[in-house]
Amino acid sequence: MSYDVLKQRLDAGDTIILDGGIGTELERRGAPMDPDAWCGPATLHAERLLTEIHADYIAAGAEVITANTYASSRLMLSLGGYGDQVEEINRRAIEAALRARDAVSRSTSVVVAGSLSHMVPISEGTMMEDSGKLPNDVEIAAAYHELARILAASGCQLIILEMMYHPKRVRLALDAALSTGLPVWFGLSARKTKNGTLTSYLQTEELPLGEIATLIPNKGIDAAGVMHTGAQLVIEALQSVQQHFNGPLIAYPDSGYFEMPHWRFVDAISPQRFEEFCREWINSGVQILGGCCGLTADHIRAVVRARDAFRLAANSQ
Repeated sequence: MSYDVLKQRLDAGDTIILDGGIGTELERRGAPMDPDAWCGPATLHAERLLTEIHADYIAAGAEVITANTYASSRLMLSLGGYGDQVEEINRRAIEAALRARDAVSRSTSVVVAGSLSHMVPISEGTMMEDSGKLPNDVEIAAAYHELARILAASGCQLIILEMMYHPKRVRLALDAALSTGLPVWFGLSARKTKNGTLTSYLQTEELPLGEIATLIPNKGIDAAGVMHTGAQLVIEALQSVQQHFNGPLIAYPDSGYFEMPHWRFVDAISPQRFEEFCREWINSGVQILGGCCGLTADHIRAVVRARDAFRLAANSQ
């Protein structure tokens, strides 16, 4: 499917199915995770497995598959000693997704997206940012622009800005993605504080989620929503998005948590419970649904069941 066809479906109010987690699924199926750079280098060592994962998501019903580029900017790859392979790793990640798309009989109905996050170096054995390894803003911007250019040059039809929660880096990632001329989707991330307040996922301070939502541009973003956020927080977080964006909404939650330092993801939601959430989101007007960390092809089949139930109910009225 060309992106133009997908956009027409969105404009007509149709529901679009995204894929599930890539990095966590690579780890679950035995691909090595780099202690510092996470899942990006796995593309070099498990490219066939990566293609299989994409193909499994397509078989489950995904209409948009996301290349394994979430943690593959120069900022992350350099930590693991892969700074001289940034272009190769990202190009091969996109090629793996393209092969999966082209191998299935309904290849014309699948769009390949590139993921661009604002992930920065983390402290060894944790998920916390390491301020001692944090590059300056010029270096961060250069890394995001480099990745965005690779995504565009390697065949991506769409860039998804994933897990946006840090105001300064959101602006830098947005600028990089929009500079390619490709369509862009925006996904912010939220958390609950100890007192129950919904905030940006930012760990160093309690930043109101609306301060991230206000950064969604009025032009240039085709869809926006909530990503890498617990399923139970999606509806509330989407309310912040809707105050600043009136286009198609995304629900792309995670579920569970990482056991560090091995990047093992545990305690994921069941597909049955996820289907219940998806029904709620679709009934609330969400058009784009999938899942990230911890969610598998079984969860994407649950999304399809929720969509089909919604369509059946709508057609019977």
